[in-house]
Amino acid sequence: MRELDIERWNRKEQFHFFKQFDDPYFAVTIDFDVTTAFNHAKKEEISFFVLYLHACMRAINSVENFKYRIHDDKVIVHDIIHASATILRADNTFGCSFINFSDDLDEFNENYQDEKRRILSTTNLFPEQESDDCIYCSTMSWFNFTGHKEPLLGIKKESVPKLAFGKYVEKNSKLMMPVAIAVNHALVDGYHVGQFVEAYQNALNNF
Repeated sequence: MRELDIERWNRKEQFHFFKQFDDPYFAVTIDFDVTTAFNHAKKEEISFFVLYLHACMRAINSVENFKYRIHDDKVIVHDIIHASATILRADNTFGCSFINFSDDLDEFNENYQDEKRRILSTTNLFPEQESDDCIYCSTMSWFNFTGHKEPLLGIKKESVPKLAFGKYVEKNSKLMMPVAIAVNHALVDGYHVGQFVEAYQNALNNF
């Protein structure tokens, strides 16, 4: 973890402007082609969710601006971003996980399984480990969507990116899955979201 030198940052003006907003987040919803990833998950008998979440985290960690967080009036750059994903219980409530990221899919899957076991054995909403070196993400696999709005707690200078994954549907012989991406505009521009989108689709295509 390191502190960004804001005065020498080429986005200094954008940062100071957007961090004043009550709600500085902007959001987009993108359809991703998950055909290759889905078929690979089936073939290898691994959770499709784990597979596409791992691909997502690889993409997140490849874009530096997605590692930026606001601490007071400083911008902190985390070394690694982890996944705080919602995991559903049998009674249809959910708990929030903290899945440590690893480039290695098997290790990431083990970390996910550990968190799943913890959540299924408790009624706790939040994990013991709470920090902002993560993304918040949820899966709404019951329906396909073209737009999405994340709830905001209203905490000033909230800066964790928020993602939501929807139900995949077949379009033109491809499986397409909507992903809503919400980011703090003080830290992230459309250009950086574009970098993530390209990296995520590449990761989904290469298994």
